[in-house]
Amino acid sequence: MGVFKTKNMETLKGKQVLVVGATGTIGAAIVKLLVGSGAIVAITGRNKTKLEELASINGIAKQLSFEMDLSNTASILAAMSALKQEMPVLDILVNAAGIGIIKPLELLSEADFMQSLQVNLIGGFHLMQAILPGMKEQKKGLIINIPGVLGKVPMAGAAAYSASKYGLVGMMQSIREELKRTEIRITNLFLGGVDSAFWDQIDLRVQRDKMVVAEEAAKAVWFLCQQPRSGVVSEMVLQPFNHQAI
Repeated sequence: MGVFKTKNMETLKGKQVLVVGATGTIGAAIVKLLVGSGAIVAITGRNKTKLEELASINGIAKQLSFEMDLSNTASILAAMSALKQEMPVLDILVNAAGIGIIKPLELLSEADFMQSLQVNLIGGFHLMQAILPGMKEQKKGLIINIPGVLGKVPMAGAAAYSASKYGLVGMMQSIREELKRTEIRITNLFLGGVDSAFWDQIDLRVQRDKMVVAEEAAKAVWFLCQQPRSGVVSEMVLQPFNHQAI
């Protein structure tokens, strides 16, 4: 990715970044790159043990590691309140969390549907409400969400997942309109198939060896974190070369 580095790109050194869903395959790779670039990184995840391991490996202070479950509103509010005490000013939010329930409609329960909405959409709503006031106060910031390609082009069995991700994209488009008089930028990264733990619980025949490597997906996020202040990458699409949906 070094070939893309120019004098006009933003430096990550000293930037205060929150990575939500940091314990996932892509999230952990993002954290490693950001810390390596000199950013001050706060992390969240559902699994306390994984969170502690990730913090230890990357030299992240214990007070910048927050256990948080996006399916639980109280958990989100508590974590964001604790974050504000440690990191009052947030330069970048990377939301790398999400849940994928892929089933034919007749096998999809209301609980499946609601869980998808809670984690992928309503969780994102609470994150926005928590971090936007601080960004508005400083009139700048960068928000990166990862809706996935299924937030643009649905596939069979993805009714719940696509509904939640389309909702996230629509919500962010509306928020973008509210932020036009600020320098707060919003970027959506539409990832296609990435070889990650996402697929471990999904009963589909997929060729993981032909998917995007998680570290390369993380490099895309790392690159987007450095986009120049004079412009904004509103959208980026990264998908396997042999299976392009867009």
